[in-house]
Amino acid sequence: MDQLIVGASARPAPAHGSPQEAEVIHVWLSTKISSATRRAYAAEIARFLTCVRRPIASVTLADMQLYAETLARSGLKTASQNRALTSVKSLLSFAQETGYLAYNVGVAVKLRPYPDALAQRFLEESEVAKLIEAAPVGRDRVLLKLLYVSGVRVGELCGLKWCDALPRQAGGQITVFGKGGKTRTILLKPNVWQQLLSLQGAARAVNPLFRSRKGGGQIDSSQVRRIVYAAARKAGLEKKVSPHWLRHAHASHALERGAPLHLVQATLGHASIATTGRYLHARPTDSSSFYLPD
Repeated sequence: MDQLIVGASARPAPAHGSPQEAEVIHVWLSTKISSATRRAYAAEIARFLTCVRRPIASVTLADMQLYAETLARSGLKTASQNRALTSVKSLLSFAQETGYLAYNVGVAVKLRPYPDALAQRFLEESEVAKLIEAAPVGRDRVLLKLLYVSGVRVGELCGLKWCDALPRQAGGQITVFGKGGKTRTILLKPNVWQQLLSLQGAARAVNPLFRSRKGGGQIDSSQVRRIVYAAARKAGLEKKVSPHWLRHAHASHALERGAPLHLVQATLGHASIATTGRYLHARPTDSSSFYLPD
């Protein structure tokens, strides 16, 4: 059995469920690499079980449809509704794959389509420069710079250790353990590499790249968000910038400067080239409208 420890808050007890069902949920949660993902999925399953008031072995398609309708009436945004349903569908798929369920009623439940708002979450290159310069010199500024030039996710950045950073000729590289358990290596230019090394001091290989100022352990995602929010306010950006916006900025700016689509895909760790291609559609450089008369 998987020995990964999941906190009590991340192990909901199924409504009227058996110990075997609780174990299925526990092991399913244990397959999620990120602790933040485990907490989020656990909360979604607890909400689902509270709503349907029956163990997952007895869940019907009608229960799933009723839950989807309940989410829609709750006022949640469509993306949040889909995340809630995706969590339940993931658990039911796992339960079927492991033989606990004979049928997976979640397969028939479709997610709600919604407009792609990616184009609304872009920063211009000048805005990224202002954001980075607005951060205090040292850890915070280097952190923002690395988020942008590497395009890593927040959780990936928080998990980086000095053993993941290696020199490469004049520059360097970071090795990221990312979403889906996949590992990728990202090259860094000499200037960025030197900025990163300026933070190392006496840190050992097992120490985090970005240390929390509370206790000295690795920085967490909430601290990263606060750093981004503070820099955005100081830079005078009116947009509600989040750390993930720097990942979007990396993709869009690299593509606009001529980076091959497959290279951006590899750097960002997208499972599908279609995901990377969304940036081309969100910020096109040409349009058939240009060929029509004014």
